[in-house]
Amino acid sequence: MQETYDFLKKCGVFFLATCDNNKPRVRPFGAINIFEDKLYFQTGKIKNVFKQIEANPHVEICGFTEGKWIRLEGILVDDDRLEAKVSMLDNNPELKTLYQAEDDNTKVLYIKDAKATISSFTEAPKEYIF
Repeated sequence: MQETYDFLKKCGVFFLATCDNNKPRVRPFGAINIFEDKLYFQTGKIKNVFKQIEANPHVEICGFTEGKWIRLEGILVDDDRLEAKVSMLDNNPELKTLYQAEDDNTKVLYIKDAKATISSFTEAPKEYIF
């Protein structure tokens, strides 16, 4: 999991794919956190991405940096605990201008049944399952 976190942090921006009525939807993300040995992402309850995740929690994330790319697939699980939200916002302070841990809009989700593959054109792929 740490390798996946480090790679996505290095990317800065990575892309999360969901499904909406059998149509793919992809959008940029940048906030990531490790809390209680789980990899977390953040969004807003009012956003379409959250509604899509509620309807179908299977997602894929892709990022690219330094000639390598990552594909991370898994199931996102909503964690409504205040402690998880505080940790996310404390580790991604740029979010604090838009979200507060106590508001009804802030959503943090961890990935389970995760499989990450880091690939390049010159090296064998590396797989991580967590």
